[in-house]
Amino acid sequence: MAVIKKQKKAEEGAPAWMVTYSDLMTLLLVFFVLLFSFSVLSQQKFQQFIASYQGIGILDGGVSPVVETEPAPFEFPQDIDTPEAAAALARARELMETYQAVKNFLAESGLEAMVEVRYEEQGIALDIKERILFDSGKADLKPEAVRLLDKLAELLVRLPNEVRVEGYTDNRPIRTIQFPSNWELSTARAARVVRYFIEEHHLQPERFVAIGYGEYRPLYPNDTPEHMAENRRVVLLLGMNNGR
Repeated sequence: MAVIKKQKKAEEGAPAWMVTYSDLMTLLLVFFVLLFSFSVLSQQKFQQFIASYQGIGILDGGVSPVVETEPAPFEFPQDIDTPEAAAALARARELMETYQAVKNFLAESGLEAMVEVRYEEQGIALDIKERILFDSGKADLKPEAVRLLDKLAELLVRLPNEVRVEGYTDNRPIRTIQFPSNWELSTARAARVVRYFIEEHHLQPERFVAIGYGEYRPLYPNDTPEHMAENRRVVLLLGMNNGR
């Protein structure tokens, strides 16, 4: 009986080794594209990255670490290989370190419910509501205010930053002999906080500035009691260290 050998069916398409080779070439291409993208620093992407670490993006409850609509908190030079770019990077690094130091201190001291920390263009802001520090229409520190400022003085001792103490009020008018307007009230409150740090904790006077904004820089419209309460506040703004 004749044995008919089945002829081997010829393989169709490219040989098997080509699949592995193609995958390798694709991975190499992706690798070099990534290297190129890392070597070309986009100003906008860098600014967005820095912003995400200032409490604007995912660290502050956002849905992504890069917020497309938020401008960067500092001016970054167009040319990254310049002294201006190096200074901008140093400023961003200092602000991030200060922000994290403040957040850690507030958490360790149990002050997160009393002091809100946020990033501003001029520095790191510690927002203290008026009801914690002062009675309505007055600039005398309450007992609980003294305890809070004692704790915050411990933080200021650790940090080299200049401190701008800002007073704010709502838009309700005040007309007393001591405070003819909200200008005097807000300024007196800011100055009282500065004096406490200097006189009771012997912090350097040259580090401090006291400013009163009165009713003219509200956080919210003064249309509800809740919004008015938010507008009555004292802010400690930690600026850049100027070497003092």
